Amino acid sequence: MAGKKERESERRAIADKLRREQERREKRRNLLFLVGIVVVVVGLLAAAVIPYVKNQRREHALAGTALDKLGVSESAASCDDILSKKTDHNQQHIPDPTPITYPDSPPSFGPHRPSPAAFERKFYTAQDRPEVATLVHNLEHGYTILWYDETISKDQKQKDAIEAIAKKMDEERFIAAPWTSDDGKAFPDGKHVALTRWTADAKDPSNESLQRGNWQYCGGVSGQVVGNFVDKWPNAESPEPGIF
Repeated sequence: MAGKKERESERRAIADKLRREQERREKRRNLLFLVGIVVVVVGLLAAAVIPYVKNQRREHALAGTALDKLGVSESAASCDDILSKKTDHNQQHIPDPTPITYPDSPPSFGPHRPSPAAFERKFYTAQDRPEVATLVHNLEHGYTILWYDETISKDQKQKDAIEAIAKKMDEERFIAAPWTSDDGKAFPDGKHVALTRWTADAKDPSNESLQRGNWQYCGGVSGQVVGNFVDKWPNAESPEPGIF
């Protein structure tokens, strides 16, 4: 009997030892699993927070910069002279889905959609920009549109400068929007920014024979150039100036 009790005691001792070792292994696995989860969560948070913080710092830095100091100087922007030409005498509203094409890249006048883009929105990306024909309606109401091409879209510094310029235009009828290869021909060689304005005689805005389309193409982004272009024509010199 004594031998049997000793063997039972030994078996229990071995079983207890194995159980304790199993429990230690389970705790170790659980700990490693939790550490892994924490590492993943921290990594995901860092991936989201770090770009946000950097972007906030960029925006804060640009917000305190005067308009004429945003982007490059006028002389460094490689801008062509302002080009003006008569319009096509067509202010027709064409509803979607009828296609509208324009001979100019980008357009500064022409037929357009019945409703303009939101007046309070100043900056668009390729992911959220309205149709070109919708923005042409904004031109009819005296908006200046700064179009930037795909080269600028890939240049974060210049894109940030454009967004900062747009934010400075709180009191102006202004929109900055991308121009893509799907919209039409590329800008002239070496030019990546286009400013457009649809103007009219302030004394007779509806006289289409006196309306003009205006463009200025630039190689780079310049707040100084944008300010000069916007200031060149008061809103009264628009086909439909009173509608905001």
